[in-house]
Amino acid sequence: MAENNNRILEIKNLKKYFRLRSGFISQKSAGSVKAVDDISFYIKKGETFGLVGESGCGKSTTSRVILRLTNPTAGQALYNGDDIFKMNSRQMFNTRRNIQIIFQDPYASLSPRMTVGDIIGEPLEIHNIGDKITRRKKVKELLKTVGLNPEHINRYPHEFSGGQRQRIGIARALALTPELILCDEPVSALDVSVQAQILNLMNSLQKEFDLTYLFIAHDLSVVKHVSNRVAVMYLGKIVEVADSKDLYEKPLHPYTMGLLSAVPIPDPEVERKRKRIILQGDVPSPINPPGGCRFHPRCPNAQEICSHQEPELKKHDIYSGEDHIAACFFAGKPI
Repeated sequence: MAENNNRILEIKNLKKYFRLRSGFISQKSAGSVKAVDDISFYIKKGETFGLVGESGCGKSTTSRVILRLTNPTAGQALYNGDDIFKMNSRQMFNTRRNIQIIFQDPYASLSPRMTVGDIIGEPLEIHNIGDKITRRKKVKELLKTVGLNPEHINRYPHEFSGGQRQRIGIARALALTPELILCDEPVSALDVSVQAQILNLMNSLQKEFDLTYLFIAHDLSVVKHVSNRVAVMYLGKIVEVADSKDLYEKPLHPYTMGLLSAVPIPDPEVERKRKRIILQGDVPSPINPPGGCRFHPRCPNAQEICSHQEPELKKHDIYSGEDHIAACFFAGKPI
């Protein structure tokens, strides 16, 4: 296991429940959506940690809670040992200089009423860094860094393509020279050819600025390309964590196996011969998740114990890979 002092971010028993209300007037409590339900993981300094899963599993909620864009229900988020959830407004203001976020939709995350220069320069202005001339110079440097023409500083977002807009979002995230960037599906809204360009850009920026990424995605082929370690989420729970190579070569959890079988292989011969795993049924509601293992209603390997006892996320003897853990009573069993 990694030394604790090498962990830039450590999430412990994080929960985020959204309350449901019934009745327009009475507003009585009608249960809660368990978007994130008791998850723990850590991120080492300088690495890219991938967080993958189907839409609605709680990935994006996790990133927003870490930055306290929405408040947690329970748990801890330790940034360099300090609990983000216990910080006051001044401490949180300073922490946000070191933790930034890149949003999924480059069309919705940029204000159409602001120029590119104002969008990228806004963090510098909020944190009172430099004067107007210095900030404008810094913005031009950032535009050049992310592969855009500095002379386009006075243009508006609608004058750029989707890939260019995401580059603007990346430049904004870099403005305060952060240590950690939360990447909330940064390429999922882009064409495949543009995705590769953005991923290569993020890889080069990581080396240049010594960045650490939490990379959230639902596309496992993208995550494989960029991540050092990967955590797989299902219905608010983390079901497997491993080094990227270990996860793809020897998945232990049946849900991970199902996800990997859906990733296309660019070799027609291999693609024709390999076994496809079709997971039956739909994802249960996070309002009333199943007891025991969350995945058991859809799991081909499920047995009686799976329906009434929740498996622990732990290392299994079947595989000795460092830090490879899975929450399954029958880890590694083929499906």
